[in-house]
Amino acid sequence: MRKLFTILLMTLVSNAFADNRLKDIVSIKGVRDNPLIGYGLVIGLNGTGDGGGEVTNSSLKKMFQTLGLDKPQEVSSKNVAAVIVTAKLPPFGRIGQKLDVTISSIGDANSLAGGTLLVTPLKGGDGKVYAVANGALSIGGLKQGAKFATTGAIPSGATIEQEIALSFDKKKSIRLSLNRPDFTTAARVVKTINENLGGLFASATDSATIDLIIPTNYQRKVVNLIAVIENYRVNQDSKAKIVINEKTGTIVAGGDVTLNKVAISHGDLSIQVGEEGGKDGKKGSLFMVEQKTTLKELVNALNAIGTNPDDLISIFQTLKSNGALIADIEFI
Repeated sequence: MRKLFTILLMTLVSNAFADNRLKDIVSIKGVRDNPLIGYGLVIGLNGTGDGGGEVTNSSLKKMFQTLGLDKPQEVSSKNVAAVIVTAKLPPFGRIGQKLDVTISSIGDANSLAGGTLLVTPLKGGDGKVYAVANGALSIGGLKQGAKFATTGAIPSGATIEQEIALSFDKKKSIRLSLNRPDFTTAARVVKTINENLGGLFASATDSATIDLIIPTNYQRKVVNLIAVIENYRVNQDSKAKIVINEKTGTIVAGGDVTLNKVAISHGDLSIQVGEEGGKDGKKGSLFMVEQKTTLKELVNALNAIGTNPDDLISIFQTLKSNGALIADIEFI
């Protein structure tokens, strides 16, 4: 576990100022997935279905009426299961394109293996039908004893029936949103775009939003413009932060996490971070590290003397409370 901490910290610190493509750190307003949801029935189960639930029986009656049976009798079958079907409508999805769908049981079915999803309309948040799904389910890992046989998938199991209007051809401006809002990064993005386009076309309205006016030579060529700017490289700044997962004992640190002058005593361990002692050294149980020490260097020193993960977490929490650790700590 101690080696894991060292590798995570060293990797993040060495890449703190790496260039990132603009397409990897921003999203374009309006260009996003849209969740779709529908209610349907899975048939053809081998006695592993719901077995007569009220919702399932009601749905079967309505289905039979749709098929021309005016007065269907009560139907109770373990070969049928009520399910929720979900999918994602991609940006610029066009009529006829296929979508992958996920099917999840909502009744007391034991397994959906071997079942077939009946035709199921998939609706968006506005209540309109955007796709229709059906087909044979795939339940992965059955031979390995899958524990979640009540959830399955149908690759390319839905067909888009309605598009979401989204056109870039006539746009006069576009809005970029940083995935991780940061004033420094926003300013760098603006500077990079303007320098490369040769004008004051981009401006930041806050730490997350950059508005870009379409240059004259890119009018009605907005797709070409986006293809160009999304490959610009920007140094994404990051706040000094430590993320601790106490359940797994994992610690991840990013940004310039540094330490002020401080003395640490934890159990039989004593550490002093100060101006003296140019190199890490040992005097009995006292370990000396420089004041400019980063968290990576401190962790390396602690690992070298056998500190366990619980000790590391306790030390970081205490350093933060003392004000010696210059970073935010987040527990997940």
